[in-house]
Amino acid sequence: MAEVVRNIQVKLNIPESRHSDVDQTFKQFRQAAQHVADYGWDDDPDHLVKAKNKLHKATYTEVREKTNLQSSLVQSARNLAATALGNCKDLLNDEKNTSKPEFRGTVIVYNGRTITYNDDHVTLATTGDRVTAEYVLPHDDEGTPFEEYWNNEEWKKKEATLHKRDGEYYLHVAVEKAAESITDEQTENGVVLGVDLNVDGYLAVTSTGAFLGNADELNHKRDEYERRRGNLQQTGTRSAHPTIQSIGGRFAEWSRHRLHAVSNGIVREAVENDCTHIAFERLKYIWTRISNASKFQQWAFREIQRQVEYKAEEHGIEVDTVAPQYTSQRCSHGECGFTHEENRDGDEFECLKCGKELHADYNAARNVAWRLVQNWLKSGAGRATSQLALKSGTVNANGDFNASA
Repeated sequence: MAEVVRNIQVKLNIPESRHSDVDQTFKQFRQAAQHVADYGWDDDPDHLVKAKNKLHKATYTEVREKTNLQSSLVQSARNLAATALGNCKDLLNDEKNTSKPEFRGTVIVYNGRTITYNDDHVTLATTGDRVTAEYVLPHDDEGTPFEEYWNNEEWKKKEATLHKRDGEYYLHVAVEKAAESITDEQTENGVVLGVDLNVDGYLAVTSTGAFLGNADELNHKRDEYERRRGNLQQTGTRSAHPTIQSIGGRFAEWSRHRLHAVSNGIVREAVENDCTHIAFERLKYIWTRISNASKFQQWAFREIQRQVEYKAEEHGIEVDTVAPQYTSQRCSHGECGFTHEENRDGDEFECLKCGKELHADYNAARNVAWRLVQNWLKSGAGRATSQLALKSGTVNANGDFNASA
């Protein structure tokens, strides 16, 4: 079974009395990786050494003699160098310019033998004794990766890398769980959830009739932040810059919190309706339809899709995109499909041909799902019985509705 891996950054509170041990470990780990890279490097790809077993045999003993790193950390440094050398070899084989890997930053790679996770702290191997460091977690983790992964027993903490930035220590932890698989029957008879994204009203509307996120609230908060930042920039005081950074950080955290709620809602709709696919409009085409979308709104759309992609993967659900032409003008009711720009008036949709009335964004979401099913049929993807997930049921490509049980 395939594994799904995510990465979470958590700040660590390392006792000041142990900073020297950790900093010395950074230094010696860097030296170990560099020693391996120096041995393996050659600007001729035929002579460059990237194989871990060869690098280990040639460098392990000398690195152990020159450093106080335990064997597992030496091996982690070797693996880091081997990966870098492998990337160099690929570039050289493609006749692209590259140079010998140089390790200058502060990083230590930990595995199951050099790191131990506990409820409120972690212990880390160093050049001296193991260091105990407490996690610095957010006071409110609702809607954050900490709620989704850190405190979820389904996700297992695996390897990690320790970093130091501006005098603070951060642990980047890989968390892993088994991905749900799709059966052959589900693959053949795919069910699609369509999603329509908007800059006004609701951020996202699904073909199952879920209305998610308040776009107006997000835009209002952005405008407030821009006004405050502009006023602070005009003051020009020494305290203005850190204040701008502070309010910017709070706004970014607030925004991601809101977007996580939207992406969670989209994936939840897909899971509850047994969908195999989630369909979005292609972002590069959306901007031609929504010509007034700001850079911030464009970022929000990209972030929603990004979040949905990795969250859907956990459930074995694929995410695809379709061309958005006429999705807001086409009637999605049954076999109608009548397309006319006057069908839509703001949030209201009323088909000039069949008279069907729907919320305009809900109608567009249905059309997004319909378009992916049509793409499958045109490409001969073998999904002749594919369906669109709608309110309380599904509809197939011919417009036949099946009520949910």
